[in-house]
Amino acid sequence: MNVNPYGWIAGGSRKTLFPAQVQICVRLKCHPVSEAQFKPIIADNYYNRSHFWFELDHAQTSKLMSLLASFAVSPITSIYENTTQLRIMYQPASLPQKRDGGFETLASEVQNHSGWEIDSVDVSSCLDGMNRPLENQLDTDILEQDEENLVLKQLQELAPKHEPKDSSFTGYVEDSTARDDNCSEEKSAEGQMGLGFRNELSASTSSDDSQCSIAREIEELKAFKLEQTFKVQCLEQKLVDAEEQIQELKDRCMILESMSNPSMTHTNDTASDSFDDLYKDPNVRSIYLVGGYDGDSWLPSLDLYFPSQDVLKSLKPMSTVRSYASIAQLNDEIYIFGGGNGQTWYDTVESYNPANDQWTLRPSLTEKRGSLGGATLNNKIFAVGGGNGTECFSKVEMLDLYVGRWIPTRSMLQKRFALAAMELNGALYVTGGFDGSDYLKSAERFDPREHSWTRIASMNTRRGCHSLVVLNEKLYVVGGFDGTKMVSSTEIFDPRLCLWVDGVPMNQARGYSAAAVVDESIYVIGGVRSDEHIVDTVEHFKEGEGWQERNTRAISKRCFLSAIVL
Repeated sequence: MNVNPYGWIAGGSRKTLFPAQVQICVRLKCHPVSEAQFKPIIADNYYNRSHFWFELDHAQTSKLMSLLASFAVSPITSIYENTTQLRIMYQPASLPQKRDGGFETLASEVQNHSGWEIDSVDVSSCLDGMNRPLENQLDTDILEQDEENLVLKQLQELAPKHEPKDSSFTGYVEDSTARDDNCSEEKSAEGQMGLGFRNELSASTSSDDSQCSIAREIEELKAFKLEQTFKVQCLEQKLVDAEEQIQELKDRCMILESMSNPSMTHTNDTASDSFDDLYKDPNVRSIYLVGGYDGDSWLPSLDLYFPSQDVLKSLKPMSTVRSYASIAQLNDEIYIFGGGNGQTWYDTVESYNPANDQWTLRPSLTEKRGSLGGATLNNKIFAVGGGNGTECFSKVEMLDLYVGRWIPTRSMLQKRFALAAMELNGALYVTGGFDGSDYLKSAERFDPREHSWTRIASMNTRRGCHSLVVLNEKLYVVGGFDGTKMVSSTEIFDPRLCLWVDGVPMNQARGYSAAAVVDESIYVIGGVRSDEHIVDTVEHFKEGEGWQERNTRAISKRCFLSAIVL
C-alpha cells in the first residue's frame, strides 16, 4: 500500500504514471532455461504447438523451482543484482560509481534494469505454510544492512590497491559497520579516509545526500497528507454539527406546531409508531427517493416511501443538493453519482448505509456529468453516457471498490444524454437518450463476457428523460420526452425474443420521473408534464390490471429525482 511515486522510472527523474505496484523479493537469481527444458513440466498447459496457458498448479511450480535452482547464478553475482533491484524499488537515487571499476558493475545493473523486468521469482517466498499471501512488508533494516555490507565489501577490495600498508582504513571500515546510517556522520567520512579514496567517497556522499533529500520530501508529503486529512475531518465534523442543528430546529418547529394544535401530538406519535412497524417488517417493501427539485428548490433529501401504505419517512440528507443523477446498489449500500444543482454539474459520488443512516463520500467520477445512466453489474457500478451541458457522452466508466477508483471501459456505440440503463440477467441495457441533435429510438446491450456493446432492436418511439425498470425478466420503458412533447406510452422488451412491443400507456404523460418495482408492480413517482408542470401523483402498474393513478398524501411535487429498491 505504500506506493513509491518514483518506483517505475529509472533513476527517479520523474513521477510514474502507473497507479499500482507489486512488491517483489528475488530470493534466487537463475540463468534462463530453454523451452525444451521446461516444456515437459507444463505439457498440460499447451493448447497448440507453440502456445500455452501461464497459470501453474502447485506441482508444476515446485518442479519449475527445482529446475531453475539447478541453473542458479553464483552467490556473489546474485547479491549484486538482488541489491540493485531492491535499490531501484525503494530508492530512486543514483548508485555510487567508480571510474576504474569497483562500483561500475552496480551502475551498469541500474541501466540494465531500466525496463524494470525481473527474470526470476521464488514463488515459495510469497506463500506461508497455509498457502496464503504474506502481508508483511520487506524488512527495511535487512535491506539497509545488505547494502552496507555490499559497499563495505567493495571498499575492502579497493583498500589494498591504494594503500596496502595503511591500517587506518581498516579501522574505519570496522567502525562503519557498527554505527547507524546517519546522513551527517556519513558526510564526515571523507575526513577520516586517505586522499586515495576521496573520489569514491565523494560519489558515495553525493548518493547519500540524494537519499536524504528524498527522505525529506517523503516526510514533507506525509506532513501535507496529515494536514489535509485533519482539514477533511474538521469539515466533516462541521457538516455533522450543522445537520444536528437543522434537526433540532425541525424538532422545535414540530413542538411549536403541536402546542398550537394539541391534536397533532397523537397523530405524529401514531405515524412514527406506524413507520417503525413498517421499517422492521421484512415483508413490506419500500422505495428510496433521492434528491430532485420541488419547483422552488433543489433537494438534498433522502426519503423512504412505502407505496402500499402511502407513508413517507425522511432520512439523513446528502451532503449537497443533487438532481439529474444516477443511482445504483452495491454491498447493501445506495450509491448516487453525477448530476447537478441546476447550474453546475457534479463528478462527486456518495453512498448511503441504511444500517447506520450515514452518508459516505466515495471516489469521484473521471469527469463532471449529469442525466447519465447507472447500474450494478458483477459487483461493479457502471456510469453510462450523460453530458456536461455542452457535450453528450458515449463514455462508460465503472467503479471497482478493490481498485478504489472509477476506471474507463468500453464506450457505447452512440452518444446518449438523458438515457436510461438497467441490468438484466448479467447484461447491461441502455435505451434512448439525446445524441446532440436527435432523440433516439435505438438501444444497446453490454455483455461483460464479450466486453463489447451490441445494438439490439430499436424502440417504437423516440424518447429521453424516461424510466427503465425490470419486471418478470422483461424491460419496461416508461414515459419520457420524444423531442416535441412528453409521452405516456410504454414499451416492453423480451430478451428471449429480442423485440419491443407496445404496452399499456400511463394515464398521464410525464418525463424526468422516478420508477421502481415493488411486489411485482411498477411505481412511477413525480416527474414533469409537457406544460412544465411538476407532477405530485403516483401511478402504479400490474400485469392484468393496467395503470392506476392516485393522489398521494405522502408524495409532493418532485422531479429530476432518483429511486431505488433495496
